[in-house]
Formats: sequence, structure tokens, C-alpha cells
Amino acid sequence: MPDRLKKFQDLLASHRLDCYILTSDTNIRYLTNFPASESLLIVFPTKSVYLTDSRYTEEAKIGLKGVIVEQFTHNMTKTMFDIIVKNTASRVGFDDRHLSLNRFRLFEKECPKGVELVRVNHLVEAMRETKEKSEVDQIRKCLTLNLAAYKYLKSVIKPGLTEKDVLLKLENYVRSKGAGFSFDPIIASGPNSAFPHARVTDRKIRKNEPVLVDMGIDIKGYKSDLTRMFFLGKMPSLYTKVYAAVEEAQKRGIAKIRAGVKAADVDAAARNYLESLDLAKYFGHSLGHGVGLDIHEDPRLSAQSGATLREGMIITVEPGVYLPGQFGIRLEEMVFVKKSGCEVISRPR
Repeated sequence: MPDRLKKFQDLLASHRLDCYILTSDTNIRYLTNFPASESLLIVFPTKSVYLTDSRYTEEAKIGLKGVIVEQFTHNMTKTMFDIIVKNTASRVGFDDRHLSLNRFRLFEKECPKGVELVRVNHLVEAMRETKEKSEVDQIRKCLTLNLAAYKYLKSVIKPGLTEKDVLLKLENYVRSKGAGFSFDPIIASGPNSAFPHARVTDRKIRKNEPVLVDMGIDIKGYKSDLTRMFFLGKMPSLYTKVYAAVEEAQKRGIAKIRAGVKAADVDAAARNYLESLDLAKYFGHSLGHGVGLDIHEDPRLSAQSGATLREGMIITVEPGVYLPGQFGIRLEEMVFVKKSGCEVISRPR
């Protein structure tokens, strides 16, 4: 049985749970090291049952270690509760954030008498917040290719190409390396760069304007996330001024990072600097987020966050300033939180 799954089983007693239902593919993958799909995992204190259909049964039996594989035919929810009743479980935990309203209603409808559904959120995500060495190593591999892709783009991005042309070249490059993207890349030129999550368009890139590229690499489920700016030609003074401000805001945020610091204070360190330059009003999103098996994980670096940074977390730091109708600048690095500081792992060693 994977160590993570055993650790999760040990959590059940502290919440007075007889079992726990996991419906998130990502959380199941984290606990079992198996790429789950349209299935669920029922975790009991001494065993776990993976419930799936005929499409995945044989693959699951081969790929899952220390986990019982059960197949349902018509009603997944009813089969799930049959297994729970058979194992005399009465207090059943679940995370309602991973259930649609329709599926939650099915749970309530099929729930047998004597079985209580108990909402206990964030159990697996709390484990995922701090990364094991193997996870950090995997993310570093993603970052190595991410940086190589940006180096490749320096020779690709030219006036006359469209944003879609650049995307096609980037896709071919990443696929040639046997990898995929963490998310649909953002390639935004000129005034399009003022849209924080701009869509790639047919707009032709022009001389003397910026190009914002935000992309991440996915290798075996783990992800990276970096944003870089390219400028084709002579940079005007306003661009230079804003770039320097965003760069300094990022430095101040990173300098604040260490175990024990509140995530909101890291956000404030960058945001307050931009405020001093009257630029914070153009910075509408949070400063960063965790990255791992999902591109957006906890903790969030935002003013509203109640999280405290812990050793082993990997987070992005990505301040941005977006001037409507003109341009936007975002700089993004990935940072590993340490006990007495941090390491910017997205910079070449």
C-alpha cells in the first residue's frame, strides 16, 4: 500500500470516520499513484476499495497496489453504499467541493438508513500542500523543459507571425520532447497582453510591442507554471517603468517567503509596493498559488488567504500590471518554501 494512502487512513480516527469517499481523480491519483478516471476510492481504516466500470477494471487491477478493485455495472452510487454497508461503516466522510449538486443528491437519495454522510473537506489537499522530495524532483523536470521552451521561443517570436503561429510552433516543440502543457498557453501581444488570461488570437505580432507568454509543462501529472515577457524592438519609457515596478514587487514578495509567514503577508509585500507607485489598481488577481498535480493548488497568496506557509510548499509569485488598451506585464517564478527562506526553483542552477 502506498505510504500516502496509509497516512490518509490514519486520519480517519481523528475525525471519527469509519470510511471516506474520494471522488476527485487528482486526489485518488495522489494517494494511490494510479491515474484515476471517472472512478472513486472508498478508504477504510485497514483497506481501500477502488470502484470503477468495465472500461478501467483490468487496468486498475494491474496498476493499483494494495487496493481492492471492484466493478459496478449500472448504479455506481448504490454499489458504493453496498460496499460501505458490507463493511459496517456508519460515519462516512466526503468532500462536497468535488461533488456536483446532482451527484450529491444521488448520494443523499441512495444513502441507507444507519449511514451518516459527514462533510470533511480538504483532507487530501492538506497533505498535497507540502511536497515530498520525489514531487519536487518531478516539478524541477517540468521547469527544465519550461525554461528550454522559453529559450526556444526567443528565436521564434518575430513581427509578422500571429499569436496562433507562435502557439503552433510551441506545441510542436513541447510534444517533440514527449511532454504536454499544464494548461492552454497564453500568448498575448500588444494590447492583448492587458488581458490577464487572454485567449490566443489571429492578431499579428508587431515591432516595438510586448508579447506576454504564460505556459506550464506537464510531465507524468506534475506541473509547472511560468510567465515571461518578450519585447520586439525599442521599449518605450512607460513599459520600462512598469516592468521595473513589477520586477521589484516580485522581489519583495519572494523576499518575504519562509515557513511560518502568512500567505496574505507575502501578497501584501508585493501589492503595497505597487500601491506606492499608484499601480496596485491595475493588479487585480492574487499574487500566486500552489502548484503540483493541479496547476492551481493551495495555498493561495492573496489578501483573503488564511494560510500560513510551511516548509515544502511550492508556490508561484506572479505580480502583474495591466494597463487597458496599452499593454500588460506579468512576471512569474516558482518558489520552494524552506524553514528559513526559500529557493526560486524556476531559475537555472
